Amino acid sequence: MNKRMIAYLLGRMLTVEAVLMAPSAVLAAVYGEGDLRAFLVTMALLVLLGVPLSLRRPANSAIFAREGFVTVALAWVLMSGFGALPMVLSGAIPSYVDALFEMVSGFTTTGASILKEVESLPRGVLFWRSFSHWVGGMGVLVFVMAILPMSENRSMVLMRAEVPGPTASKLVPRMRDTAKILYGTYSVMTLALIVLLLLGGMPWFDAVCHAMGTAGTGGFSVRNAGIAYYNSPYIEVVLSIFMLLFAINFNLYYLILIRRVREALKSEELHWFLGIVAGAVLIITACVLPLYSGLGESLRHALFQVSSIISTTGFATVDFALWPVLAQEVLLVLMFVGACAGSTGGGFKASRVALSCKSLAAELHHLLHPRAVTTVRLDGKAVDHATITGTRNYLIGCVLILTAVTLLIAVDGFDFTTNFSATMSCFNNIGPGLSVVGPMSNYSAYSPFSKLLLSFAMLAGRLEVFPIVLLFSPRTWRRSAS
Repeated sequence: MNKRMIAYLLGRMLTVEAVLMAPSAVLAAVYGEGDLRAFLVTMALLVLLGVPLSLRRPANSAIFAREGFVTVALAWVLMSGFGALPMVLSGAIPSYVDALFEMVSGFTTTGASILKEVESLPRGVLFWRSFSHWVGGMGVLVFVMAILPMSENRSMVLMRAEVPGPTASKLVPRMRDTAKILYGTYSVMTLALIVLLLLGGMPWFDAVCHAMGTAGTGGFSVRNAGIAYYNSPYIEVVLSIFMLLFAINFNLYYLILIRRVREALKSEELHWFLGIVAGAVLIITACVLPLYSGLGESLRHALFQVSSIISTTGFATVDFALWPVLAQEVLLVLMFVGACAGSTGGGFKASRVALSCKSLAAELHHLLHPRAVTTVRLDGKAVDHATITGTRNYLIGCVLILTAVTLLIAVDGFDFTTNFSATMSCFNNIGPGLSVVGPMSNYSAYSPFSKLLLSFAMLAGRLEVFPIVLLFSPRTWRRSAS
């Protein structure tokens, strides 16, 4: 284990986090709402810790898979831990456990909150809360790669450990250039959304914060009533479209940029994703039709909630916990399915759903025809055995964590629907669940113990199980571990 190199990379990350707090500090100074000192103290602490660690690169700068997983997991834990300090120091969230839950939710783009009321919070804190979505959406270390020079070997190891999906690939030969392309596309789409929200009459601060929450598929709002506050079909349609756009693999946008549009449109994962969205919208529209004034309003609410849940954004315009059971069950399935690989969304991923279905079909075919040679293909290419095995192992990890956390948080005495949907929502980085943690409620009723467990679930889901599990595994830290 190259601990010195891990410390060096973490030092750079802490220094970058101090810089990331600067816009929030500026807003705190402009509005003068009492949170400036909290940001300045936290930024100073980050610089005092980060700069000494990153001043000198270790002689042995090699990192491998183990160091990559540990670095990524520690980076997310530390970013969240230090990111919570401005909320505590400003008094916005006095309890550190509550503030940590809020920031883990922010950076993992979950959007689950313990806050019963947000409009009274200082603007600097509200901006930092939403900005954490934007940074975490594309990846903390992918952001660091985009702005700081890093060797190709280290960049690829870190990207494989952080980027969601069954595989991680470069768009161009240099990893840093790939990170720049990803963040460039991400930034342009975010700016476009801000403009469209402003055209819809949303105040500029609200538009920026909601655009960052949409881009990172996070879901934090600056209004107590969320998106329902605006009561605007235009805003809801715009957000529905962009939630789906940010849930699509960003590699496809690169293909479109280099004029390989046909290749992008042939993506099987895209077909599966859009097919699931269309089917869910149709089913839910039919379910909720009796609840609303007509087909148009039913379709509008169905599209918004399907886009919000499958993209794992978590915005809400209605209390879908009051919808018919079938509609709720469809949304629960969408919580598990999630977005596309290589997007800012969470969940199991549409590509893994496709691979799992094809793998199951191939296994059934092999049972019926033992001598037949079966190959699982995606986008016309044979999928290697390691990817299929990795998908199955990830599914096993998901089930184990979901089961364990659901059982452990039951000590708080809530019903199964509340506990299971809370765990499912946190693990898949969605935000709202059902019953006590429904879209018009929050997670404040859970005990500190359960909040820490759900924070672990959020990190495990965002990092896709293995980095965060390996961080807490004693075997990872043994010298003999390979």
